[in-house]
Amino acid sequence: MTLGTQVVWLFLLALPIACIAWTVTHEEVFKEPREYCVQRSKTGKTLMQRKFFYLFTCEYCFSHYVTALMLIITNYTLLFTDWRGYIIAGFALVFVANIYMSLFALIRIDLKKVRIEADIEECKKDELLNGK
Repeated sequence: MTLGTQVVWLFLLALPIACIAWTVTHEEVFKEPREYCVQRSKTGKTLMQRKFFYLFTCEYCFSHYVTALMLIITNYTLLFTDWRGYIIAGFALVFVANIYMSLFALIRIDLKKVRIEADIEECKKDELLNGK
């Protein structure tokens, strides 16, 4: 694979990694399992138990495991074709996926802010119309 193709793969493979890591650690569909993991990460009897359950609550931590799975599935390497390529690819994928997740979080915050401001304006208009 040429370096240009490897870089394209890097940015494309980071997308599903970011999507999976974000969904598991933030979205409503995994709320109950995540709450269970949060509780177990705080009350586990052993350090290993607490750390194991914490992995499912942190998008950065979880993205490492999603990346490892993606590397196994795709056999993607970066710069080298041996074990060094897997290590470099793994850390590069985690880095890019976390940039994607950070950008997504910023966009969501901005959208939430706009929604709240619109709701406030709507309430003010209702108050003016109702004479309050």
